[in-house]
Order: sequence, then C-alpha cells, then structure tokens
Amino acid sequence: MEHFLATYQQLKASNLDLLADIYTEDIVFVDPAHEIRGLQQLTTYFAGLYANISEIRFDFHEPLMVGNQGYVQWSMLFRHPRLNGGRVVTVPGTSFLRFADSGRVEYHRDYFDLGALLYEHVPLLGGVVKALKRRMQA
Repeated sequence: MEHFLATYQQLKASNLDLLADIYTEDIVFVDPAHEIRGLQQLTTYFAGLYANISEIRFDFHEPLMVGNQGYVQWSMLFRHPRLNGGRVVTVPGTSFLRFADSGRVEYHRDYFDLGALLYEHVPLLGGVVKALKRRMQA
C-alpha cells in the first residue's frame, strides 16, 4: 500500500507510465462515473483527466490493509480552469484496493460524491445541485 500511495503522489500528465508500477495489466478501475478495464484504457483515462487540470494533489488518511485488500480515505485537491472559477476544488473520498500477488493493484474502486467533484462547480448547474442537496438534508 505504501508504494501505491507514494506513486499516486508523484503522478502527473508527463509520467503516467508509473501506472504500470502500481496496477496490473488487467486492472479493473471503478468510480462513480466509469468502469475501466485494462492498464492501457486506464492510462488513456488518466491522460484525459490530467490534460485539463492545472494542479492535483491527494492527501491520504488512515490506510488500512487486511490481507491483500486495503482501504484508504483521501482528499483530492485540484484546479481546473472551467470549474469553481479556477480555484481549488477539494473532494473527499475512499478507495478500496485489492492487490495481486505481484504487489500491484488488480481492482480499484473509488467512492466519492460526483456532485462535489464536478456538478457543484459548473456555472448555473452548481447552484441547482447545491440547492437540491440542502433540500434533501432538511
């Protein structure tokens, strides 16, 4: 787990080849918006994500390993020129990871609020999403 988290801290658009150090060729990566199968598809997905952000950082909290499976809580901080007026967006989340015998991750599932990541920071739509969330909490 430590190698995985340290490598994630180093990732940027210019070094996505590092993904091969932490993921198996047949990786299954799932988040609230995608299900991706295979290292090549995951690398392409990350290239698209990293191409449009001007800054990204992950703060990891309380990693836990049990056998070949682990959980880690995180906060993703990023800037995107078209979201939140280009200011930092912070999104909390949790990842479930299953490691292969090689020590690389073969299954990665992220849990986070897609609205907090994207929809709340889009002009006009953001206000609607935030209002809906407030109504649901009342």
